[in-house]
Amino acid sequence: MTLFVCYPKCSTCQKARKWLDGRKIAYEFRDIKADRPNAGEIKAWSLMSGQPLKKFFNTSGNSYKNLGMKDRLPGMSESDMLELLAADGMLVKRPILIGVDFALIGFKEHEWETRFETEHAHECDI
Repeated sequence: MTLFVCYPKCSTCQKARKWLDGRKIAYEFRDIKADRPNAGEIKAWSLMSGQPLKKFFNTSGNSYKNLGMKDRLPGMSESDMLELLAADGMLVKRPILIGVDFALIGFKEHEWETRFETEHAHECDI
């Protein structure tokens, strides 16, 4: 089953959830603030997404700004990034949609549409 990691009060997360529900896509809901992802999960999602860890930072959030991440991030090691992301769910870009072999970071409707069109096409081939 697909895992939908989000912050319920986030308008983008709400839009993404409506998108999933409107297409009757089953998912497990996970509140990123109440149930923060650990470093191992974030690293695995980064690998599955094909995106560098820096893409997992919520650059528009208060935590990012308060910590001065714009200046700190370029010189950080992977382990430091993972440690920070795992310590504060609000630092993590959301929503994140995780499937068996993919992870999508943020809600870009076209990317999500493409992912599920591809998945649906594979199901029809079976």
